[in-house]
Amino acid sequence: MTYKFPDPPPEPPTPTVTSPSTPTAKASLKPEVAVETTPTNTPTAVITEAAPQPTPFPAVIALEQSHEPEFVVPPPPLEPTPPESATPGEEGPASIDPSARQRVAEELARAEAAQLEAERQELARLEAAKAEAARLEAERQEQARQDAAKAEATRLDAERQEAARQAAARQEQADKDAAKTEAARLDAERQEAARQAAARKEQAEKDAARAEAARLDAERQETARQAAARQEQADKDVAKAEAARLDAERQEAARQAAARQEQARQDAAKAEAARLDAERQEAVRQAAARKEQAEKDAARAEAARLDAERQEAARQAAARKEQAEKDAAKAEAARLDAERQETARQAAARQEQARQDAAKAEAARQEEIREQNARRDAARRAMGRQLDEEAARRDAAQAATRLSPSSSGLRRGRLFGRTDANAELILYAEAWSRKIHLNMGFEKVREAAAQPHTDPMVTVAIRSDGSVESVTFVRTSGVPAIDEAIRRIVLDQTPYLPFQPALARDYDVIEIRRTWHFDSAIRLY
Repeated sequence: MTYKFPDPPPEPPTPTVTSPSTPTAKASLKPEVAVETTPTNTPTAVITEAAPQPTPFPAVIALEQSHEPEFVVPPPPLEPTPPESATPGEEGPASIDPSARQRVAEELARAEAAQLEAERQELARLEAAKAEAARLEAERQEQARQDAAKAEATRLDAERQEAARQAAARQEQADKDAAKTEAARLDAERQEAARQAAARKEQAEKDAARAEAARLDAERQETARQAAARQEQADKDVAKAEAARLDAERQEAARQAAARQEQARQDAAKAEAARLDAERQEAVRQAAARKEQAEKDAARAEAARLDAERQEAARQAAARKEQAEKDAAKAEAARLDAERQETARQAAARQEQARQDAAKAEAARQEEIREQNARRDAARRAMGRQLDEEAARRDAAQAATRLSPSSSGLRRGRLFGRTDANAELILYAEAWSRKIHLNMGFEKVREAAAQPHTDPMVTVAIRSDGSVESVTFVRTSGVPAIDEAIRRIVLDQTPYLPFQPALARDYDVIEIRRTWHFDSAIRLY
């Protein structure tokens, strides 16, 4: 509730009394009374009492507007100052009673003091009420803050406990998962170690057989290459003599260019041969190392098995001995007899076990030796049959050539490797190989190539017009489906490029020999 004091009303003016014979006096009563004196010779004397100035309203503190009802306390009314009039019948100037003026001034002062005191008390009361309200509000806020802090502390403590419980549960679950994972990993490692040992042993056997077959094949190829080189050299001598007679200048220029290219090719061929030889030696060394490692692994596994069996026998013996000792407390004589019998039986069992282990090891070694000898003999027999078949085919081809009058006069060029003095012949052979390599014929041989086979060596004879004269297998793949697919691939790509004029002047037929290899495509080496 707010008490509002209105502005005090202005004081009424004091009447003025004028006398011609009395000088004018001017006095100030709170707020101020003026008496004005005039000379005696003035016709009239005027006494004037000025109205007091309004008292300014005391400064107040700005407060928030309240919607509560306000009570206005009116100030006490001011008593009007009685007018002073001249005595009837008085001839001289009018006189002012000083006591009356004093009374009026005192009453005005008392009224103003009472008003100021009431205002001061009300202001003090309002300040005290506001301070009390602020104190109560601060206490309420402090209590609310303390309650909120307690609630927050309780909530945080509950969250910490819940987080600790969840962390413990997660840790326990993680330990269980880790134990399961570790058990699964150890089991997988044991299985993988067993699989790798078996794979290494099998790979070692395959590598040994492949190395032996490669060595025999290399010897046979070297023999065939030397014979072909001698034949090729004889043909080259005849062709060179004829070519020199027809065009000496062209042959000389071509010979010099071919000599330079031949030297570069020979250097490249030597480097490639050295690299291939190093790779073959490395492959043989790795195969021997893998075989040795496989034998060591097998020996270690066998030793571990025997040791485990011995430990198991010892454990069983200890268990039986302990049982016998327990029974000995009941019957001493039976214990001594049982121990003697058990000792004799164990010794016999160990001797029998050792004898059986030695017999098993010897039988396994003999069996492995027999298997190796059988595989080696089978590989040699297969290679012998293949060499016999190839010799028979060569003999038949030579007999057919001798009996065929149409082919006796043909000029033949043979390229059984990657190098030759005739640059045109090498370029034509490379273009033919690229056409075979880039064609889509691999789909015809994909399924058959998945079977175990040997990379076949094939000689293809091409006429000057690009047609195929013959397809001859110097070394078969061992799989008839692969050989037939190669024959279809060569024939399906016809016609090939016709000979260039320079090549056609020298040869009517070119024989190109390549080794066919199948992986993701057809590759000719």
